[in-house]
Amino acid sequence: MALVPMRLLLDHAAENGYGIPAYNVNNMEQIQAIMRAAQESDSPVILQASRGARTYAGEAFLRHLILAAVETYPNIPIAMHQDHGNSPATCYSAMRNGFTSVMMDGSLEADAKTPASYEYNVDVTRQVVEVAHSIGVSVEGELGCLGSLETGKGDKEDGHGFEGTLSHDQLLTDPDEAVDFVEQTGVDALAVAIGTSHGAYKFTRKPTGEILAISRIEEIHRRLPNTHLVMHGSSSVPEDLLALINQHGGKIPETYGVPLEEIQKGIKCGVRKVNIDTDNRLAITAAVREALAQKPEEFDPRHFLKPSIKYMQKVCQERYEAFGSSGHASKIKAVSLDDFAAKYAKGELGAPKKKQVVVA
Repeated sequence: MALVPMRLLLDHAAENGYGIPAYNVNNMEQIQAIMRAAQESDSPVILQASRGARTYAGEAFLRHLILAAVETYPNIPIAMHQDHGNSPATCYSAMRNGFTSVMMDGSLEADAKTPASYEYNVDVTRQVVEVAHSIGVSVEGELGCLGSLETGKGDKEDGHGFEGTLSHDQLLTDPDEAVDFVEQTGVDALAVAIGTSHGAYKFTRKPTGEILAISRIEEIHRRLPNTHLVMHGSSSVPEDLLALINQHGGKIPETYGVPLEEIQKGIKCGVRKVNIDTDNRLAITAAVREALAQKPEEFDPRHFLKPSIKYMQKVCQERYEAFGSSGHASKIKAVSLDDFAAKYAKGELGAPKKKQVVVA
């Protein structure tokens, strides 16, 4: 199965009431772990790369790693997504390099650190949508800034994140603005701000409604029942991985992520894409530290890279099952970018029918 538009996967998820984890990738081992988990669980796949990942891996290397995944797993539909594009130019370069989906994050200006005006966000996002849809590429937008409702601050991810402190209003997506934003831009998916943030240090305590506003998702979904919603910064930061890292020389303080049951609540309210990166980084780090500690005389990188694939695969498979995407890859029929471009041009990509399913 060739690379497919992300909209194809999100539509199927909406029609069948499940969510899809979107995993950030930088290297071969990460992609192998994700694809092995997807194969085991028969789940559709969203592989996403930040600007930092594209620089780290190199455009050609990253593109061919993902094409290798497509070739190795022809039965799994895969979307290749640009995460947190800081400008239209970044999104256009991703399209030129084979990405089938892009995120135009206009919540921040092009420097990726200054909160942008609503008008700016609408303008740059609309520009990207017009170009992307003309060639069948999907577009995700963002409204509201990703950051902590406890501190008012955000954590940078590959250089992307606001500086200083923001108010609660800036850190929560406004439902009225969300309706207007989707109407004006025509995005395929909308990332909403609800108090989640990048990295491992999301919350100082188990999150409740005052610092993780799942209720805001419910309200936005009520206003936009046919819009695919996205949760960013949604790693759960498993305690067992933190313990394993610290047992073998790590120094990660007590911290809390987004509980799986809270993500499942979001999926029941229209969330179709759930961004996860930190959990996989923790799994890899735990495996590497453990392997090196157990056999300090080893110097073959495969000694610690093999278990890193295994540990990350376990995390990915757990997320596929928890979000309800297991068992759906084989049910999705591939549709090309050209076909999607024709559908956009004809105005055929209306709101998909929804089927509410209780996520396990």
